Amino acid sequence: MKTKAVRLYGANDLRIDEFELPKIKNDEILAKVISDSLCMSSFKASTQGINHKRIPNNLNENPIIIGHEFCGEIVEVGEKWKNQFTSGEKFAIQPALNDPNGPVGILSAPGYSYTFIGGDAQYIIIPSEVMKNGCLLKFDGDAYYMGSLSEPISCVAGACHANYHTKQGSYVHEMGIVEGGSLALLAGVGPMGLAAINYIIHCERKPNFMVVTDIDQERLDRASCIYTKEMALQNGIELHYKNSSKINTDELKSLSPNKKGYDDVFVFAPVATLIEQADNILAFDGCLNFFAGPSDAQFSAPINFFDLHYSATHFVATSGGNTDDLKEALDLMSKGLVDPSALVTHVGGLDAVIETTLNLPNISGGKKLIYPHISLPLIAIDELSKKEGSLFEGLAEIVRKNNGIWSPKAEEFLLLHAPKF
Repeated sequence: MKTKAVRLYGANDLRIDEFELPKIKNDEILAKVISDSLCMSSFKASTQGINHKRIPNNLNENPIIIGHEFCGEIVEVGEKWKNQFTSGEKFAIQPALNDPNGPVGILSAPGYSYTFIGGDAQYIIIPSEVMKNGCLLKFDGDAYYMGSLSEPISCVAGACHANYHTKQGSYVHEMGIVEGGSLALLAGVGPMGLAAINYIIHCERKPNFMVVTDIDQERLDRASCIYTKEMALQNGIELHYKNSSKINTDELKSLSPNKKGYDDVFVFAPVATLIEQADNILAFDGCLNFFAGPSDAQFSAPINFFDLHYSATHFVATSGGNTDDLKEALDLMSKGLVDPSALVTHVGGLDAVIETTLNLPNISGGKKLIYPHISLPLIAIDELSKKEGSLFEGLAEIVRKNNGIWSPKAEEFLLLHAPKF
């Protein structure tokens, strides 16, 4: 079977290729990708090439398919897996395999490390290690993009689970954010910040107080309209949105309950001054989670070792979630508790992937959603009404009726009416 895919050959060298997929082995699965959500991690991988830890060194000889937040349908199942999967089933995937036998060892992941599997492709071959590690998950959601966005939701779930706290006199780490505590999200209204707000409001273990900061007032306003203070309050959380250019560190700390700082602080941008601020607003036994992976191998920031010693502050960093986190994300979606639709701000076809991926930091908004079987330049959802043609007019009307937010109905219309690639 032939497939079209965006493949990485080296740093900043992405190409759309059409090539023949080999016949699947008895321990592999052939699948059709329907949606892929672009991630800043793909930008980092595409600009770094073999310098990226998940990218194989023989990239120029064996280019990899990019994209790791994807969802689709199973087409053909190898004999080994026929008792678990069947043709026609929808799937989501956990790209963090943690398999030492992968192309680059334990860091191997679809969308970074493999020749025949990645989200920015029309058809893929799912290798045996994905199934062996329990990373191919059945998906019963209303729309494919929700399956794609289960991966970023799982990443913030994993971050919340990775935070830890201690009791004086004990060496036991109590995992997770402080239930009923105070929490801050810094640079928190980008795509992953929105995912975090969404998850934290609706997850089982949640704080009583949460503040979200960012320097972009337009993004703050959008976030506050989607994940409102009223919604948070209904779930037991007092929520505040603050422009970080208008509030200093002391004021931010004073905003916390009892003005003692925050039990959990998440940093969503690799900015040294932001990390320093996060450190300075930690409460006693506070945990700072550095969520944003830097591209600069020499990136560093000052931390307060006095507080580290006497206030028992501590630091963690996470990169992705695990399979249990992805299952949790899918479960929250299936119960209607988490709806990631508001994360999507742009849609496009396979022909939009290269330019979008290489310029991702410069494109405002939330998640950029790719549908690999259609041809469509990347377009912002709020710009649909400005485009001429029945496709854009139809989409604009659907989105307008859904308060400006992407929806299963919009996806269905797009897949039915957009030109094929």
